[in-house]
Amino acid sequence: MTENSPFDWRSFLLEWSGEWADSLPDGEARGEEDDEAARRARWLGYPPASEERIVSLEKRLGRRMPPSYRAFLAVSDGWRHAGAFVSLLAGTADARWHDDESGLAGVFEEYLDEDAGPEEQRDVDIWRRGLQLDVESDAVYVLMDPEDVDDDGEWAVYTWAGWRAAPPERHANFLAFMRDMHREFHSLRARPGAGEPEFVNDTTRRLDAAVEEARLEALRGDWERAVKTLDEAKEYGRPRATGLGDQIRRLLGQTSSVYFDGLVTDPRYAPELLPLLVAEHAAHSYRDDSTLKFHLRGADEDMVAWAYATLEQVRGGTYRYAAAGPFGDAVERARELARWGDTDGAWRTLMDALPWWEPLGPDHLAPLGWVADPVLGPLLAPERGRELLSAPRGGQAGEAPEPTAGLDPGGLAWLAEPDPGNNRTSYRFVLVEGVEPGELPARLADGDGTALNEPMTLWDARHRLLGNRREFSSYDDRALMAVGRAGAGWSFAFDGEPAAFDRRRFVSPAPAASEGTRAVVVWSGLRAWHGAPFFHLSVALDGIEQYAFTYADGEVRRSGDMARALEPGRFFGTPDDSGQERSLLEAVAGEFGVCLPRHAIVHGRLHTFTTRSWTRPPGDGETYTVVRIR
Repeated sequence: MTENSPFDWRSFLLEWSGEWADSLPDGEARGEEDDEAARRARWLGYPPASEERIVSLEKRLGRRMPPSYRAFLAVSDGWRHAGAFVSLLAGTADARWHDDESGLAGVFEEYLDEDAGPEEQRDVDIWRRGLQLDVESDAVYVLMDPEDVDDDGEWAVYTWAGWRAAPPERHANFLAFMRDMHREFHSLRARPGAGEPEFVNDTTRRLDAAVEEARLEALRGDWERAVKTLDEAKEYGRPRATGLGDQIRRLLGQTSSVYFDGLVTDPRYAPELLPLLVAEHAAHSYRDDSTLKFHLRGADEDMVAWAYATLEQVRGGTYRYAAAGPFGDAVERARELARWGDTDGAWRTLMDALPWWEPLGPDHLAPLGWVADPVLGPLLAPERGRELLSAPRGGQAGEAPEPTAGLDPGGLAWLAEPDPGNNRTSYRFVLVEGVEPGELPARLADGDGTALNEPMTLWDARHRLLGNRREFSSYDDRALMAVGRAGAGWSFAFDGEPAAFDRRRFVSPAPAASEGTRAVVVWSGLRAWHGAPFFHLSVALDGIEQYAFTYADGEVRRSGDMARALEPGRFFGTPDDSGQERSLLEAVAGEFGVCLPRHAIVHGRLHTFTTRSWTRPPGDGETYTVVRIR
């Protein structure tokens, strides 16, 4: 702002003063005579400073004051109760250079390292060059920085308190600082304690009306406008703003400090919001459950017991989200699609049913409980959260958003791309035509292995398998595989961390998997970290291998009448074989019309089982090792 800014300081300060006076119980003004006079006068300030007093201050300090501070002084020469922790703010008589009187420059300097940037250095220098405005405070410093100046000549204001355990907080100028202190005052008065008057005034009424309009905007799909309004109201401590805003933030993928304040313990909303709070706790608690109850303040014993029961379901992967009506029916269909890998289809099912979703109460903005569901939760991605928030719902009209693109690229070629951790350098999978995924264990496993595990991440499945396994053999290669649908008419079993490939003892599971149908086996180690690159393909029909080839040790061994598109000579032995893996996968996908769902395999939760060994038993004279753990 500039000196000619139209900001009305007097109206702002009068409003603040009246709100402060009305927030105090009758006859109580913090026990201070000066405060009692301010309460009666409904004025936290002082008489205006004349231009002569302001100029005298500037001569004493050797600097012209920034415009917003000058304009403030012309209305009130100082201020009481600037926020919650500064009881007296300097006017012309008390403003002074700090000159590191606190000794904090050295304290902050100790934490500087050789790579410290301008912001870290500023945290040191502000104590030496800053203009101190706090006169009386609860160990809070307020400093204006004459070297942090904007184009309008405004000085930035910095506030710091050791008990906040944070670096100095920057405010763009003195007006921004005072507005922030007004918000701080409101946030601490928003929920009055026993014996205190209800905190209602023009500001709270304006903000509460804006919150209600933001709720309706959010339901109409204009979440961006809504969240701005809610964030402003949250800074003023308005009771509904945080709970509503947290619902939007959670669908955008934000989890930090999202606690659905005031709603999570409300029996109307707990079925949707409590599982989210519990799931986030389970993901980061490391079995220390003491903090969960902290976020359930105000909950009765039944609610707390419900929370801990839900926690056990979330940790065990058995939590199931349910909703009422047609939307609830769509949730069940979506889960069925997702548990077999069709996450894109599951998402579209939820979105198509969203117009029939009904909120549980006036402060419910969107279906959220599905995010805690172990099968449905992986459907959420930031772009999908924005799509859901942009869709009209809850009986409100609005323009439907453009559908987000699917997360699965289709085909198989994505397997040739590096994953985020560059860990997927070898993998194997079995494709079976005309059978359901649940039938694959009977074709690829024996005994107890024919039962599918509950959906879980591949990491969790491996961890559980290793935790329960008591025998390890150097000749046995039983694969832990996730199952799902591989496109129209096909199912898959996928292993993303196979054992080392042993060409001499490898036995393709394709014949056993193909009884009464057709099966394809692919095992790729063209980017394997250890050993020579290799690739295997085998195709079987009704229990008989039709053709196969294995590329290993720089040569190809083949059998049967190979499909032309899969001739190994097209991929190996050429001058440029840098793209051979992708080309091979594209050829397999094209020949059989199959795909693998990347999002479900990498991020989702699928059923798993353990196959019979992919290697033959040891022959005469072959040695091996068996380790048994008791």
